[in-house]
Amino acid sequence: MKIENYVRDIQGFPKEGILFKDITPLLNDPDARKKCLSILVESLKGQKIDKVVGAESRGFFFGMLLAQELNAGFVPVRKPKKLPYDTISASYELEYGTDTLEMHKDAIQKGDRVLIHDDVLATGGTAKAVCDLVTELGGEIVQCNFLMELSFLNGREKLKDNPIFAAITY
Repeated sequence: MKIENYVRDIQGFPKEGILFKDITPLLNDPDARKKCLSILVESLKGQKIDKVVGAESRGFFFGMLLAQELNAGFVPVRKPKKLPYDTISASYELEYGTDTLEMHKDAIQKGDRVLIHDDVLATGGTAKAVCDLVTELGGEIVQCNFLMELSFLNGREKLKDNPIFAAITY
């Protein structure tokens, strides 16, 4: 079973000129979902993980599954004003402007071994902001883990100080 077969291309979404990689067929198929989770977990063989940090919102899908499988805590990273407790924030560059992500101040303890998960590594801005939040709180990043990487967008460059794994590379 190739998990790539469960990712469909949507031309022109969310705007003209974009080829969107839709993971909903993967989420909808229990066997494909299990296979994908197995691939993501296998990349961490022998590693102890204390917390899995999932980036809003598609990083929550497999982030929660990874946390369950690894017997680790799960930490959601959200857009501003979505988390109810005291937060820290990190901003990052978009194609036109900036965006911000937030995490609870008490989500990561100094020395926690952290897996950062999101659905896609594109330009690396989101993942870099999440890395900044984790390190600000004293966490040790074990791996940045993605369902897929769009390698032609060079997102790895922003994450070069961290181990990176993607189940699928385009």
